[in-house]
Amino acid sequence: MSSLPITPPLAEMSPVGLAELIDRAALQTRVDRKYIVPLDELPHLMRQLVPYAQVLEIDGERSFRYESVYFDTPLLASYHCAAYRRRRRFKVRTRTYLDSAHCWLEVKISGARGSITKHRLPYDPRDRTTVRPGREFVDEALVREAVCPPAGSTFDPVLVTTYQRATLLLPATASRVTIDTGLSWQDGDTVLRLPDLAVVETKTSSAACPADRMLWQRSLRPARISKYATGLAALRPDLPDSPWRRTLRRHFHTTPSVGTAPTSAPHRPVQEASCV
Repeated sequence: MSSLPITPPLAEMSPVGLAELIDRAALQTRVDRKYIVPLDELPHLMRQLVPYAQVLEIDGERSFRYESVYFDTPLLASYHCAAYRRRRRFKVRTRTYLDSAHCWLEVKISGARGSITKHRLPYDPRDRTTVRPGREFVDEALVREAVCPPAGSTFDPVLVTTYQRATLLLPATASRVTIDTGLSWQDGDTVLRLPDLAVVETKTSSAACPADRMLWQRSLRPARISKYATGLAALRPDLPDSPWRRTLRRHFHTTPSVGTAPTSAPHRPVQEASCV
């Protein structure tokens, strides 16, 4: 595991295996609350959580690299459903656990009162940039959830996100907490990074968990942020961004890219974003 500010408090927590974590807090239907936390405030929060939390440990590691590829229609139906706060919204993505090379195709549905339902299909990581092998699964999940993108639409890769995640189990409330650092977004040849921020997400059946209350005590409130939609809005200023405008203005302060790198170039223009 790479050296992170949260490494020492993570080392103090009791471990939990993946099977037990899923058994006790799978939460495929859940309420998510997301917080944007300055990186230097994380160690204090983590130390507060030590008595309440267990940390996911796999092969001796407690922090793992993730890659998500988000897919959308040519007219960005998924993005615009989020931008205009449609009652039923969806995301289609592949998620690859880079340390184990395991991959899933996922369809996430946002419903009433902030509820989230996730459908998952084991996927070949070699296919993570296309939905073609899993298109039937995607269509079935959308129909089952009464979400209908435009007929005949294709789903193309639009945005790639990478980050490092630690996952906590709070046994008393059967809830989970994820801490994402090293956040990066890539749209074509442009990369945006948030080196000084973390996204902390609580995943509960409904009621707030101890981590929520600890964050509130530090005057940190749930923020409107979507790794897909907020990242794409930051990289494409022409898109409607009303739900995330406050988050973008407060946390995504970028320096403009210089030029456009050729497709074959090993290095891409990078925007560095930092928090205030």
